[in-house]
Amino acid sequence: MNLGNDRALWLLFTIPVVLLPAYVWCFWRKAKVLRVLASNEMLKKINTSVSLKKQVFKAFLLIAAFVTIVAALTEPKWNPQAQKIKRAGRDVVILLDTSRSMLAEDIKPSRLERSKIAVRDLLERLTGDRIAIVTFAGNATVKCPLTQDYAFVRMVLADISTESTSRGGTMIGDAIRKATEEVFDRQSREYKDIILITDGEDHDSFPVQAAEKAATEGIRIIAIGLGDEAEGSRIPITEPDGRQTFLKYEGAEVWSKLDADTLRKVVYATDSGKYLSVEPGTTLDLGEIYTRLIDSAEKRELESVTMMKYDEKFQIFLALGIGLILCEALISERKKA
Repeated sequence: MNLGNDRALWLLFTIPVVLLPAYVWCFWRKAKVLRVLASNEMLKKINTSVSLKKQVFKAFLLIAAFVTIVAALTEPKWNPQAQKIKRAGRDVVILLDTSRSMLAEDIKPSRLERSKIAVRDLLERLTGDRIAIVTFAGNATVKCPLTQDYAFVRMVLADISTESTSRGGTMIGDAIRKATEEVFDRQSREYKDIILITDGEDHDSFPVQAAEKAATEGIRIIAIGLGDEAEGSRIPITEPDGRQTFLKYEGAEVWSKLDADTLRKVVYATDSGKYLSVEPGTTLDLGEIYTRLIDSAEKRELESVTMMKYDEKFQIFLALGIGLILCEALISERKKA
């Protein structure tokens, strides 16, 4: 037998701690009240028509009903049968830009924070796919290898900030090469996707050439560009004295603009690549993007898990408990005439 909820067994301790003392108190209280309301001669006449054995038996039936209902709550099951469950999915690597330009607030609350919220939403939609996270700025770092442990991915995601990479800059090409060479396996040329989330301001890392190399490995790139192409946005920073200001270069404020042209070239270098723009005032819905572009695509078998399937039998104990309660209600406390 297998119990699906063995914690319910703790309820059985209420029998010696609560139920039995309650019954003893009720019998004592009843006798005490009768002695107050009736004389000894009257009590003798009353007691001749009431069966103490039946009263005890009725109490026993209710306690037995309680036990069987607790047994039902433990979700008993038996007759185990081996069942093989196959998991199918794709390998998805999130390339997340953590350069300082991602602090721009043209997309609320900031480009980076909105991206992290979108990735968390994506995790709610995943249906067996393996996912990895690579952060990049001046260099690229594998923060999470390919895994189906989405709780671990969430934990990693929570710690990502603009401090996640040690060098400034935006090296999109290095991030693509890192995913191609160190994250994806070489067992298959299919079922591989990169979701690139960035403002597209690359610093001579040759991202198009990196995308072409990824395409030879069967990798598709879906690029999501954050920000405004025309006007751009300033980058907020906090001074050592706590004062809020904006990033400056050679005395002038830096305005970060979306480089959509580079991202389009990157995705067009891969088969079925897709570019999506997220402008100020719009939302980034990675869950919808996943459903439309990835979940509907062809998948491979990632693993087979053998699990034991049991027949649920709680109904037996529940029916027995209800039957005992009905019996208790039908039994009279009085002696047979």
